Amino acid sequence: MAALTLTLTRTRLSSSSFNRISQRLSSRVQTNSHRRHQMATSSSLEVKQSEKIVAPYGSWKSPISADVVSGASKRLGGTAVDSLGRLIWLESRPSESGRVVLVREPERPEDEPVDITPKDYAVRTVAQEYGGGAFSVSGDTIVFCNYIDQRLYKQSLSSKDSAPTPLTPDYGGPVISYADGVFDARFNRFVTVREDRRESSINSITTIVTVELDGKEIQEPEVLVGGTDFYAFPRFDPKGERLAWIEWCHPNMPWDRSQLWVGYISEKGEVYKRICVAGSDPSIKESPIEPKWSSKGELFFITDRKSGYWNLYKWVESSNEVVSVYSLDAEFSKPLWVFGMNSYEFIESHESKNIIACSYRQKGRSYLGILDDAQGSLSLLNTPFTDIDNITLGINCLYIEGASEVQPLAVAKVALDDHRTKAVDFKIIWSSSPDCLKYQSYFSLPELIEFPTEVPGQTAFAYFYPPTNPNYQAPQGEKPPLLLKSHGGPTAESHGILNLSIQYWTSRGWAFVDVNYGGSTGYGREYRERLLNKWGIVDVNDCCSCARYLVDSGKVDGERLCITGGSAGGYTTLAALAFRDTFKAGSSLYGVADLNMLRAETHKFESHYIDNLVGSEKDYHDRSPINFADKFSCPIILFQGLEDKVVPPDQARKIYQALKEKGLPVAHVEYEGEQHGFRKAENIKFTLEQQMVFFARLVGNFKVADEINPIKIDNFD
Repeated sequence: MAALTLTLTRTRLSSSSFNRISQRLSSRVQTNSHRRHQMATSSSLEVKQSEKIVAPYGSWKSPISADVVSGASKRLGGTAVDSLGRLIWLESRPSESGRVVLVREPERPEDEPVDITPKDYAVRTVAQEYGGGAFSVSGDTIVFCNYIDQRLYKQSLSSKDSAPTPLTPDYGGPVISYADGVFDARFNRFVTVREDRRESSINSITTIVTVELDGKEIQEPEVLVGGTDFYAFPRFDPKGERLAWIEWCHPNMPWDRSQLWVGYISEKGEVYKRICVAGSDPSIKESPIEPKWSSKGELFFITDRKSGYWNLYKWVESSNEVVSVYSLDAEFSKPLWVFGMNSYEFIESHESKNIIACSYRQKGRSYLGILDDAQGSLSLLNTPFTDIDNITLGINCLYIEGASEVQPLAVAKVALDDHRTKAVDFKIIWSSSPDCLKYQSYFSLPELIEFPTEVPGQTAFAYFYPPTNPNYQAPQGEKPPLLLKSHGGPTAESHGILNLSIQYWTSRGWAFVDVNYGGSTGYGREYRERLLNKWGIVDVNDCCSCARYLVDSGKVDGERLCITGGSAGGYTTLAALAFRDTFKAGSSLYGVADLNMLRAETHKFESHYIDNLVGSEKDYHDRSPINFADKFSCPIILFQGLEDKVVPPDQARKIYQALKEKGLPVAHVEYEGEQHGFRKAENIKFTLEQQMVFFARLVGNFKVADEINPIKIDNFD
């Protein structure tokens, strides 16, 4: 139940403005969180302390409006490079009802980026509901999955007005989806993961199939690999003679247990022999991911065997052995919620060694490095990014998707020196929201906190954002209200990066904390597996412990604690409100209220997910908030998309009706055309504003500065 994150827009920064930002960011990277906050606070004051307006927390005026946040909610869906070395990226546009478009870097820096996707198309796959890997580029050819019909199309980049041509049959509706495809030059075909929902949308059939590229006539794709529940990462060696892939089956999720296979391709293009490289030994608990071939034909991949951390390994084909390339108590990859992840790239491959660009995550931040597999050495590259996602290899450069606490999601072009050990240039090619930098004096910088849990000697992590506004201060002695966010997944992670939806709260005088409860990723398998059989217990306890820790630290008002979350985070929100008395109000976005209903109605990818998270039939009942409406005692607001197939709308309706009948203040908002996560600008804006005014009216003891028309609250208005 990975919730969509509300991220950002497209545009480019001028080189001069970016250089100034880079210098500021680079200096901040060298300091600790407390020092960064002191520097930012002292340097960003617009008025003297004595001239600040004294007003209650939560009532402050801020230029970071809900319109600004919703306008900056573009998402990045992947990057690639064309034959000329120009960057291609996939961005979603809330202003176009969430339409997803491929865009190409202009030939000249002073020109604007160029849309590749024609107006009548949108590049998005709904494979496994969460999608990803919706397009692939080879030379001047793009193959993409079109959202409305889920068919594959081929489009030429060399022709300016090239219309996409379909490659797969029309089945009369979007009943088959494709993702994570690669070009097979040996047989002039496209090899991709296919999810077939023609017989059942809940029990779809997933295979790896081949799609002809000659375009003479549309043919039914042929199954190349099949027979298990799920597949990902089909990847050919340089000669097209071997195909690697990842597979897994129920009841596992890909981060629980998976297998890496290699199939040998015959002269007819079929898999005639296969071998399991990793994951078949029951005594080794591992989840291999991201297989990739070097130019010499060596197979590399990432797995978490032995140490419990996703590290880089290599397959020795001659002896069918797996050997470690580099070991570190850090995560070099992340859970496979979406297709198309790319955490490392081969920069060079020589007879004696491979030079690999990679990123890893350790103790709440990301690092970019250059790995020499022969020497077993890792050299870190200094960049302004403290959070790194995918890496794409360009011509003599790397394209890095990343962000920091004062830099929104962006793609940077990183040029390396001749020795491939230092970054000599760092230039933003695409920024999700460059205009937001004018609000920098209002930014609250996250502090990574480690707090005690209910288990003696055990700690968990969170990012705490204090109220920050250069023009306001609170009355002496007042503590700010707190909004605690529980992330989705639940196998996911919160990141300490610039997120305007968080700054919307902090710039108005709220404290905000983003919790990585036990079960979150980024801290190794042992931390991730704290949630096994304990969903609804560990996550709830950790969120309550975090809130109490902040109260005991004197940072927030214990009488004004609110909680919010989307998807699995919505479940944690509802469970915390039903089974604990820590919080005074809550907001659930497409959250789970009934675990049995979720198990019965959710899609195939997650249909057994919660079996490992919950446990027995009694646990399913006892941890479902819907069964304990009598235990709720505070106000709740619910938001739900009507086309959500992950958490169907009946979940929100049932909890709304139960709380309404009990007499608690409750509000319920449904959005037509929205799925699991809100993509339309008007809905993102409305959700944010209504949460703010709901909390202000019911627990805040203040009046919001914005003109917001509140919706009707049952049992209150």
